[in-house]
Amino acid sequence: MADAPMVATRDTPISASQGVTLGEAVRVWARVAMLSFGGPAGQIAVMHRILVEEKRWVSENRFLHALNYCMLLPGPEAQQLATYIGWLMHRTRGGLIAGGLFILPGIVAIMVLSWIYALFGKVGIVSALFFGLKAAVLAIVLEAVVRIGKRSLKNRMMLGLAAAAFVGIFFFKVPFPIIILTAGLVGYLGGRAELAQFQVGGGHGSADQGLTDAESVLGESLPAHARPTVRGTLQTAAIWLALWLGPVIAILLTLGQGDVFGQIAMFFSKMAMVTFGGAYAVLAYVAQQAVEHYGWLKPGEMLDGLGMAETTPGPLIMVLQFVGFMAAFRDPGSLSPLVAGTLGGLLATWVTFTPCFLWIFVGAPFIEVLRDNRALSGALSAITAAVVGVILNLAIWFAIHTIFADVRYLAWGPVHFDGPVLQSVNLWALLLSVAAVVAMFRFKVGMVPTLAATSATGIILYLIGAIS
Repeated sequence: MADAPMVATRDTPISASQGVTLGEAVRVWARVAMLSFGGPAGQIAVMHRILVEEKRWVSENRFLHALNYCMLLPGPEAQQLATYIGWLMHRTRGGLIAGGLFILPGIVAIMVLSWIYALFGKVGIVSALFFGLKAAVLAIVLEAVVRIGKRSLKNRMMLGLAAAAFVGIFFFKVPFPIIILTAGLVGYLGGRAELAQFQVGGGHGSADQGLTDAESVLGESLPAHARPTVRGTLQTAAIWLALWLGPVIAILLTLGQGDVFGQIAMFFSKMAMVTFGGAYAVLAYVAQQAVEHYGWLKPGEMLDGLGMAETTPGPLIMVLQFVGFMAAFRDPGSLSPLVAGTLGGLLATWVTFTPCFLWIFVGAPFIEVLRDNRALSGALSAITAAVVGVILNLAIWFAIHTIFADVRYLAWGPVHFDGPVLQSVNLWALLLSVAAVVAMFRFKVGMVPTLAATSATGIILYLIGAIS
């Protein structure tokens, strides 16, 4: 935020060194946002195709370096990656344009769907639609495990880190920050020792191929605004901390911690600091807390919200707006339920995404300076591997709560996890989930057609009386 003031019209370059006009930047980032379906894996693929292959704004190496840093951060890596590249190309203004436009369609879409769900969610045909959506969600999460795993688990060391992360989080309930920090430390030490196992080129591709720095619009040199300064770092941190925590403090002082808005502000602010590993890892944490601790939602409703996020553009983490909406809708106080729900959803969105701009605008200059550091590269690669195990944990959690009506808590000493009651299997949910997996993996059917097909099937099953 410490950038020097500048005047730009719609058709003048934001940064003379790049020569990309403000109008073009807005059009490109709006296009990225409207095409960003399918969770972080699909969104990152869209950005790579448009920014690296089509527009040639940044090189393959810079794209992957930025991506691996964003995967290290708490929160949604796809939105943070858009903010990072927008900032790298066009300073703070570019980061705000990229990151803001990336989430705007999702904010509008999820709010509309939350209203519909709150008003009509218990109506049979609406419930049937979401019944079909949940079946496809499992296939989508499994596809994310496979896609990221293929690109990051290149050797036994990376496979071992992914397996350890899964066992730790699923069977021993090891917190996400511990898993990510441990993986990062292992990778840092391995990279510093120059072990080949930790130089795998990141989690989403190889930096050895594709567009080079010299061939990109940005070029090989480090932009002047990307060089960190003490004054600029402190000023930026102060501004974004005030934007993030100012509303939280005001709500707590006015309403108190026991009020639902105070709970939303505190919970999602803490989540923004401690949930690592990208959108899927965040959702595992939110599902546990929102369902089991606060009682804002039932497991099935969390899956309904995820189905909404999967079928709308923007980050998958926009499901948190739905969580905040339902929490306030069911505890509106003196407000009408819909007004309270709307405010709760917007509050959850604000405290979730505002820190994302903080992490990028404060940290990215230092990451750019360290772009060729082997130890940092090793840490980022190890974290990517651990994230695969975290996503697999989420996939199994979704499978259990989608296919089985009853879940039993199992414990043997330090080992404890949720296990399905086999007799409670929902045959139609199982068949729909299997069909979605086969369609996406065997026949390469896209995410949107799969979601549409399972949703339509859910409605048909309701109409013929197969489900209630």
